Amino acid sequence: MTNYKNIFFLGIGGIGMSAIARYFKRIGKNVAGYDKTPTQLTHELEAEGIAIHYTDALENINESYRNNSDTLVVYTPAIPKEHQELNYFLLNNFTIKKRAEVLGIITQNTFSLAVAGTHGKTTTSSMLAHILVAANAPATGFLGGVLEGYDSNLIGNGTKVSVVEADEFDRSFLHLHPDIACVISDDADHLDIYGTNNAIKSSFAEFASKISDKDKLFIAQGIQNINGKEVSVNGTAVINAHNLRFENGKRVFDLDFKGEKIQDIKLSMPGKHNVLNASLAFAMAKTYGLSNEEIKSGLDSFKGIRRRFSFKINTEKLVMIDDYAHHPTEINAVSQAVHEMYPDKQITAVFQPHLFSRTRDFMDGFAESLSTFNNVILLEIYPARELPIENINSTMLINKIKSPSKILLQKEELVSFLSENTPEVLVIIGAGDVGEMVDEIKTTLEKNN
Repeated sequence: MTNYKNIFFLGIGGIGMSAIARYFKRIGKNVAGYDKTPTQLTHELEAEGIAIHYTDALENINESYRNNSDTLVVYTPAIPKEHQELNYFLLNNFTIKKRAEVLGIITQNTFSLAVAGTHGKTTTSSMLAHILVAANAPATGFLGGVLEGYDSNLIGNGTKVSVVEADEFDRSFLHLHPDIACVISDDADHLDIYGTNNAIKSSFAEFASKISDKDKLFIAQGIQNINGKEVSVNGTAVINAHNLRFENGKRVFDLDFKGEKIQDIKLSMPGKHNVLNASLAFAMAKTYGLSNEEIKSGLDSFKGIRRRFSFKINTEKLVMIDDYAHHPTEINAVSQAVHEMYPDKQITAVFQPHLFSRTRDFMDGFAESLSTFNNVILLEIYPARELPIENINSTMLINKIKSPSKILLQKEELVSFLSENTPEVLVIIGAGDVGEMVDEIKTTLEKNN
């Protein structure tokens, strides 16, 4: 990386890409890039001095990024093959690397803690990075979410330790060089890439095999074909969280850690799944060498992640929560947490499906998980990198949902509908551009209340 003074990103607004862009900017590189759509995140990058354009045109590539000897190009697989700027760099012999390859180089040159799993990796890696940074470890966290309290997905400024999400999409995590790792879940997802459930499980096993010392590999109890230290909640694993309770608005639990009793671990995030995430982060931080008290203090002060069960409104009359969930297992986790907190209230979910292929592959799972809410407002599928798939649409999904109240809306109709039908507890769910509407929805609901 020292050979390049300029780094150009294609798809700079992606949550993983933007963390690396921020990293290069911080270590003194010139950074610029392209993205298809302006978002809150791209505006934040621009405010930090990173030039971004939103039209695919060669004239938008600044002259200083046209020398192939001192410019590295980083791209995301979401960039289409016919993209003009990508083809310019290809035809002119620039060094071009995927985001995962760049992250692999960073982990190769640091002591790396990597968090894998189809669900939970952003929360767990964010907890872990915050614990290390709060304990003044020489760490940098490259995260898949913007952390509350930091307003960034890149935290810490250490050069010796990296905390990274081990992303299974496109087998990206196989580029990493972890020293300590965990696997939270290996449920089926990204079947457009893997084809079968067995293929994704094999890929997780291949990632896990990168850790030769199995005392430094942690897995959620129930994961098969991976040999590591098991972690459970109210289970029988060698690391087991139990005695879950609420005290003064916080989730509190105890942890049996290989025979050691660790009591009164406090967490501001609800849901049993977050106790598992916190237990895995605890195990990794303790293995790295932090004390129990340092880890407990870090978890207690962890403020959460933007779009991960984020409270936007929290009053007696109205609650609004925003969450990135885009898989049936994740929606079930959100539902469990919100019903646990508000057992006597009517809960309304707004859901925007993400990807035609994921909606097709998990149609019945989505219907079942969404049916746990009292009211469901369904939006059309957000295509992201995909073209439509015949006969796969939100109409098919809503017909399978069993909630007593359900409606399919166009995205443009959502704000006015919520203005006229104010819910008691509203949960916004999805990984598409519905997240860009959250502030407008919040403002509208607050005006009405």
